[in-house]
Amino acid sequence: MSQAIKKVVAEFLQEAGKKDRDIVVLCSDSRGSGAFGPYAEELPEQFVEVGIAEQNLVGISAGLASCGKRPFAVSPASFLSTRSMEQAKVDVAYSNTNVKLLGISGGVSYGALGMTHHSATDIADMASIPGMRVYLPSDGPQAKCLMKELVKDTDPAYVRYGRNAVEDVYEEGNVPFVMDRATTVREGKDLTIIACGEMVWQAKKAAEQLESEGIHARVLDMYCIKPFDGEAVRKAAEETGAILTVEEHTAYGGLGSLVAQLTAREHPTRVRSLALPDAPVVTGTTPEIFKHYGLDAEGIAKAARELVG
Repeated sequence: MSQAIKKVVAEFLQEAGKKDRDIVVLCSDSRGSGAFGPYAEELPEQFVEVGIAEQNLVGISAGLASCGKRPFAVSPASFLSTRSMEQAKVDVAYSNTNVKLLGISGGVSYGALGMTHHSATDIADMASIPGMRVYLPSDGPQAKCLMKELVKDTDPAYVRYGRNAVEDVYEEGNVPFVMDRATTVREGKDLTIIACGEMVWQAKKAAEQLESEGIHARVLDMYCIKPFDGEAVRKAAEETGAILTVEEHTAYGGLGSLVAQLTAREHPTRVRSLALPDAPVVTGTTPEIFKHYGLDAEGIAKAARELVG
């Protein structure tokens, strides 16, 4: 099944908001991009349109949280993680306010709009802030599980997901979800592919290709970038001997960096990172960009073959 994570998140919050009047959604002229139009129509008293003012979006959210509300601040990831980084750092994380930052249209979702609208550094940006959790759900069913946890807790978090529909990695109602623990999508002994966000489905398809060639790849869904599941990575290093990381993000400060740091410190093994380049990303549709940089199933399978030799 193919569905947009943004629609799943918006529908979940709309239902949750009807039961909890403290839930408030704030948008930076992004209700359409985030699929929050129906939410705003049904729950107008629990919706705030800030306009194109990302710093104010986060600041107002922190103020509402300090009054006991449960705000969800919605804005394109490219702007939320850069223009409002100071507010995320000071008003949300440092002040420990119960604000959930929803970075919509993440990664290269905006395609042809280019570097200004791509969020290729947001994992590094947000994960570097003390006290800020970072999550990249891989599909709709997992995103719903994550949101169920986030509406219950009171700690800051940044959640990034894409603009377009993605294939489901998991079956609705049958998601092996544990908060802040990586999910094993497939078992394998020859290498481990660790992916996050939309890369998980591509990694799963790559593993299926490799299986037909006699290469058994374990696939880990590291939706929880921070807190980081180091135990799952250590186990992968010990049991499979090689790790390939895949992310819709620059190679600097993202998933690959975290995996390399941990394995170098605790269990040295071969690690290769597939990521976006340290340069403006080419324009095009998401599938075209993934293919260009080897981030589609075929590119991931090719890199895995090279890694296992």
